[in-house]
Amino acid sequence: MAIELEKVEITIIGAGVVGLALAAEIADTSREILVIERHEHFGQETSSRNSEVIHAGIYYPKDSLKAKLCVEGNRLLYQICAQHQIPHQKIGKLIVALNDEEVEGLESLLARGRDNGVSDLQLLSQKEVRQMEPHINVSSALWSGSTGIIDTHSLMKYFETSAISKGVDFAYGCEVESIEKKTDGYEVDIRDADGERFSFLSRIVINSAGLCADKIAALAGIDIDAAGYRIHYCKGEYFSLGGGKHKSIHHLIYPPPTSISLGIHVVLDLQGRVKLGPNAFYVNEIDYQVNEAHKKDFLESVIPILPFVEESDITPDMAGIRPKLQAPEDPVRDFVISHEATLGLPGLINLIGIESPGLTASPAIAKYVKEMIEELS
Repeated sequence: MAIELEKVEITIIGAGVVGLALAAEIADTSREILVIERHEHFGQETSSRNSEVIHAGIYYPKDSLKAKLCVEGNRLLYQICAQHQIPHQKIGKLIVALNDEEVEGLESLLARGRDNGVSDLQLLSQKEVRQMEPHINVSSALWSGSTGIIDTHSLMKYFETSAISKGVDFAYGCEVESIEKKTDGYEVDIRDADGERFSFLSRIVINSAGLCADKIAALAGIDIDAAGYRIHYCKGEYFSLGGGKHKSIHHLIYPPPTSISLGIHVVLDLQGRVKLGPNAFYVNEIDYQVNEAHKKDFLESVIPILPFVEESDITPDMAGIRPKLQAPEDPVRDFVISHEATLGLPGLINLIGIESPGLTASPAIAKYVKEMIEELS
């Protein structure tokens, strides 16, 4: 598509759920906002390849961006869904324990969740769990009533429509080729699907490029290794639960979390289907194929909790890629949401490593970045 713009106020790179939420939120601050997305439609990567869960804010360290923005995003997201008829259900989640050691882990999660401001958490006995989920095998569970599920596509469409109605321009099928600091902003060079190149000046550039956020930061002149901005791809696969077994599950069911994921969990969607997943393993390239050979690992993971599941009940479904800042064996990393003035790049705002709970946090992230923009005005 031809871009006939010489100068814009704000450029957002990436039209995943976070970039779209940003566009809708900041549209009132400027009449010249452009969203650049390399795919032909919004939300083609991480935003459309996840569990579609509205998280409560239990897992993340106190005062981290993940904790604060997830808790705030949970509240905002339910408001948005109610006000704009976005399909969702507050079905609740059970984080289950199979033994005494895992029970202690639930107690730690309960304390952390309450520290983060999650007020509706409750430890349940085996009897209480079986009243809710009579077919699962656990010792106890942590109940999170404010966890839910959402139609992510409808949410993204709402954000896009809201942004367009306020005058935001979208450039789909366009890829950023270079970003050069100028006296009064950034010269951004993009290439469209036909190979044509266009340049324009943007006073503020917001990097919300998801899996490519580190590459965009590098284009702007940042040493991503020195800054700790390099993205590591962490793949997660899902298997569908069939054979009528999906009718035996009524809530989201999670095991205790691992060091790199929330574990293979039971995911319900708004159509009543059930998936198992995701697993988590690091990869070097983006690939959305599901390896059927991993079925055995899935079975071994879920059968202790779901003893009624048989190998013939599960089939490959989908896969997604998490944009992790932590490399294998590294400690957990928080979101990076940074105005890069200290790196000599005033007006550049980087959002890097926005993995889970990025979907839940998206409206809160948008407000957080809006405050940054207002400070630049």
